[in-house]
Amino acid sequence: MNSKFRGTGVAIVTPFNSDKTIDYSGLEKLVNHLIEGGVDYLVVQGTTGESATLSKEEKVKVLDFVHEKTDGRVPLVFGIGGNNTMAVADDMGYYDSSKFEAILSVVPYYNKPTQEGIYRHYKYLAGVAPKPIILYNVPGRSVVNMTAETTLRLANEFDNLIAVKEASGDLTQIKEIIDNRPDNFLVISGDDPITIPIIHLGGDGVISVVANALPKSFSNMVNQALEGNCTAVQVAQNSFEDITDLMFLEGNPAGVKAALHILGVHGVDVRLPLVKMSDAGYAKMRTELEKMGELANV
Repeated sequence: MNSKFRGTGVAIVTPFNSDKTIDYSGLEKLVNHLIEGGVDYLVVQGTTGESATLSKEEKVKVLDFVHEKTDGRVPLVFGIGGNNTMAVADDMGYYDSSKFEAILSVVPYYNKPTQEGIYRHYKYLAGVAPKPIILYNVPGRSVVNMTAETTLRLANEFDNLIAVKEASGDLTQIKEIIDNRPDNFLVISGDDPITIPIIHLGGDGVISVVANALPKSFSNMVNQALEGNCTAVQVAQNSFEDITDLMFLEGNPAGVKAALHILGVHGVDVRLPLVKMSDAGYAKMRTELEKMGELANV
């Protein structure tokens, strides 16, 4: 089963109308844009989906809608995380687990738990989760880093902890996990810019932000890397450097939503405290997409 999450996963955005309600028409277009672009699976309600600003009722509606529109074409992963272990466990029982195949659960943020606290958090969740869990290490947001030692301890002790989305940016740490992980435990990049280096170290792919906008070219690059085609990958990687920088220039998902608007998929709106990309940033994004040849059919 874990091989379903090898390759290119996409942490999908949640499109909003100008009044900040959910844009379901745009969401349907996004789902089709991604699947037709050849991505391997979709992650619903990750950070990129602005999960912090959606109510539980909205999350249910988004999950149900994406499940319906995906119609079994690719697997779904659903984000369920937080900094209250018991509340996260309750949430795992709240959402309809028949609609997804794995859970993405972030290292607890703000509380600054010790490594033992992180371990016990995931140990508890492993005991109650209705579906396998992908650990998510993102110290830039959670403040604390889940060390390689803690990740490997969890991976070796619990069969339903099937992968880690690694966004520490520490290639030494990531290599230690890759080199010492148990069989069938995936190491997935959580940082678009270092996806290829992680794959070259033996990693299994990415959960991408950039691929929201450019699914075909990004997933092709990832597939080439997994197949060991270094020449093709280097050319592709170079072409993504500037657009990736632009997508994160004014925060995520403001940048990628601007790109999706330019590509005609849906609007640019985000919910406070986030704000949409500036006019200057938007103009740079359009210029870069045009340079890449992505606007030819728009």
